Order: sequence, then C-alpha cells, then structure tokens
Amino acid sequence: MGLLVGSIDEGTSSARFSIFKVGTSEIVASHQMEIKRIHPNDGWTEQDPFELLNSVKKCIKIATEKLVDSGGNVKDIVAIGVTNQRESTIVWDKYTGMPLYNSIVWLDVRTAPLLDSLLEKTPDSNMDKNYLRHICGLPMSPYFSAIKLKWLKDNIPAVQEAIENDRCFFGTVDSWLIWNLTGGVNGGVHITDVSNASRTMLMNIATFKWDKELLTYFDLPDSILPEIRSSSEIYGYFSEGPLEGIPLAGCLGDQQSALVGQQCLKSGQAKATYGTGCFLLYNTGTTMVDSRHGLLTTVAYQMGPNEPPVYALEGSVAVAGAALSWLRDNLTVLSDFDQAQKLAEEAESENGGEVYFVPAFSGLYAPYWQPDARGIICGITLDTKKGHIIRAALEAVCFQTRDILQAMNRDYGKETLSVLQVDGGMTANTLLMQLQADLAGVTVVRPNMAECTSLGAAMVAAAAVGHWDLKGPPIDIPSRVWTPKITDEQRVFKSSKWKMAVERSLGWTL
Repeated sequence: MGLLVGSIDEGTSSARFSIFKVGTSEIVASHQMEIKRIHPNDGWTEQDPFELLNSVKKCIKIATEKLVDSGGNVKDIVAIGVTNQRESTIVWDKYTGMPLYNSIVWLDVRTAPLLDSLLEKTPDSNMDKNYLRHICGLPMSPYFSAIKLKWLKDNIPAVQEAIENDRCFFGTVDSWLIWNLTGGVNGGVHITDVSNASRTMLMNIATFKWDKELLTYFDLPDSILPEIRSSSEIYGYFSEGPLEGIPLAGCLGDQQSALVGQQCLKSGQAKATYGTGCFLLYNTGTTMVDSRHGLLTTVAYQMGPNEPPVYALEGSVAVAGAALSWLRDNLTVLSDFDQAQKLAEEAESENGGEVYFVPAFSGLYAPYWQPDARGIICGITLDTKKGHIIRAALEAVCFQTRDILQAMNRDYGKETLSVLQVDGGMTANTLLMQLQADLAGVTVVRPNMAECTSLGAAMVAAAAVGHWDLKGPPIDIPSRVWTPKITDEQRVFKSSKWKMAVERSLGWTL
C-alpha cells in the first residue's frame, strides 16, 4: 500500500478515523461512530467528554483492524492528524484526568444572559458586540469558548475549586483528545493549534498568544490554558493502543481542515462544509481582513512553527442538516434523509405556496448575529404539503450561504467569488447542490470523495514529517459541478422573500 497517514475527525454528530494513502485522497480503511448530544435545558447542548474520547479510540481500533485485514500494515502510518468541532469547551482535572463538567457544545446558547451582563460593562454601556474584535477578530457571542468557560467558572463549584487549587485544564476538543492520546495524566501534551485557539476569543489574532486583556475581561486565569502551536508539527506520540509510538503531528479545527482538504490554499478561494451546520471559509492569504459585514476574522492555518499564518473570513450557519433531523425526529415528516430529496423535488411541481423556513432554533449566526431569533415557517397555504416544508429547509441552507458569500465579496473586495468548493454529508443531496448554485449564483464544485475534512488533517500531519508537499501541485480529485439555472430576476425575488422571513424570526426571546 505504501506510506499511510491517519486522520481523527471528531465532529458534533460523529467520530471518524480514516487512513489515507500519502499524497492521495484514497481512503484505505476507516470507521465512524455516532455521538450523542445531551440537552438538559432549552438552548443547552452538551456531550460526554469520555464518549468523545472513547469513540475515537474505538474508531482507531476498528479502522486499524480493517487495514490489517485488507493486507495493510499499521507500521506504514507515518503520522496522525486531528480535526475537531471547534469552540466546544471542556474542563478537566489535570491530576486525575476526570472531566469537571460535560463538554459545552459550540451551538449551546445558555450563556446569552451572561453575554448581556458582560456587554453592559463595556465602555459607555453601549452594548457593543464588537468591543473586543480588534484583538481577537470575533464579535461577542455565546458561540465562542471564552464565555462558555466563564460560565463554567462562575456556575460550577467543581470548576471553581479546581482553578483555585491549580488542578484545572481547559481545552477545546482537540486539546482534550491530544492530551489523552499522548498519555493523559502520565505526561500528556496540553496543546492546541492556532486555528482552534483563534475560536476561543482568548487569543490575540495578531500575536498568536493568549491575550492578557481578553483574560482580564472574562476573568479567567492563564494557568488553565493549553500551549498554542502551529497546525503542522509533531506535538507528541500515541502512548498506547494500535498507534502506539506514531507521531501526532497535525491539528486543525474542522472547518479549517476542510479548507485544506479542498485545497483552497490560495487567497480568493472558498469552501462550504454542509453538516449539522454549514460553515464557509474564504482564504485571504497572509492578509488579516477586518470584516464590516458580520463575518469573523479567523486563522485558517499555520503550516509549521516557522511558517507565516494564513487568515480567512468565516461565516457560520448554525442549522443545516440539523433542520432535516428536526423535521424527521420532531415533526416526523420524513423517515430518512434520502427521502428528503424525493419529497422536495416533487414539491417543486406542486402548488403549495411560497414556503420559507428560518431554522433559527438557537438564534442566527453570520451575518446576522441575532441570538434572540427563533425558528419560523411562513408562506403556508391549504395546499402546502410536507415536501414544501422540506424544500424550504433545503433552501434555507442555501439562502444563508448566499448571504454569507455576499458579505465575503464585500469584505474582501478584490474579486467576486464565482466558484464554491463544497463538502460534507449534505452534499450527497444533489437537489441541495443545484439549489445552492441557483440561489447564490455561483458554480458549485463537489469532490467525489466526501471526507475533505479528514483529508485536511491527514495532509498537515504528513507534511509535518516530510511526506506531503503542501506547496506543490494539488492532488487530482474528480469532482461534480453544478451551474445556476435560474435568472438573476428570479434569484433576487426569492432572496427578497427570504429576507422578509428572517425579519419575522427576530426578537422572539425578548
């Protein structure tokens, strides 16, 4: 089989371990497991940190067994990379390895009241959500790790006690996994990479260091923070299991990893990943662009400790595939995701009104940043059927993506994006891809291999040990292409109706 490289992909809905042939997008073995989410209260989303860890270990065990069964050798794996759901916040006892609370997942909005109280303390009490943006590139939002960590410190006695006794470690999911996989209490490495650190709201986006002003603002100690490292270097070695002794050598937040896996390594290239949410990243090269249109300025990657950082503009849609899950599980209007495309296609030829669905279950993210929004379905008539609502859910993903792309074009200013690279589980829905091309007015390109996020982590890990040239020509990945089929006038009309629906979704939690 030749040289191999492994990739751990710990997402919101599932964990996966994939083994690639070095220098290609070919997966020779993989295994995936679903991960449960816990909802103790409205707007709260948690996960069990040990379930996150154990699911990764099980995926590694089964995937390596598959590799051996197919004639491969684990010793041919040169390195392992990690990619992960970002912003999700974990605290644990560094001496026992026990979590002090469940992981608070990125889409959790319990901290909205805390956010309001913090904003009241901004100068002149003007509630400016961009008060800290010049330091970290991010607006104040329940989305990011710092405010989740402050909530834990203020509300969970075990966390307070651990901090006071210098027993507490904080990390995003990458830090938790890497610490455990490299030894845990027996010498585990407590690190994060620049892409994940840039999502905490605690890192200075210009210096790539934890920022004293940010830590003071959130009243958090620096003693609990991981060391910030580049995205491509050897952090440590697996301490046990089938990968024992293999270097853990790459780390990227999941959306940055997809950007790399899509080979969007030049400024002006962009990708969208469609999964539980939808996430768009626009590579701005070594230029840090300060968004004026509701986007985030974030770190895309740093390909080694001596390499310059690369920046990106990002827009996030909180609910994409999760809307179909809600229609399936809560309203039972479809039995599985494959049925969604069939019913939505049938609805196109039927008169059911102009149905618009704003799935703002926990607020709206970029470019609106409205935590008080809640979901609505409007435009329903007596002829509306479930297919119309399903189609509206698909269109909602595309409308929000269009809104973000327009903001990116205005912010970057150098050229209008005409091609969008896409990946993620929802891209298997070919109707969604055509709707995206139509409603955004761009050419949509989907690689025939679905695991671009896993590939990105594999690429940076192999590069760290000298087995992947990221500056060389891109690898050839066959793709499918969709182009717009509706007129500009139709696109503008549909977009205006969408904006009306968004306006009606605001202010529900006031």
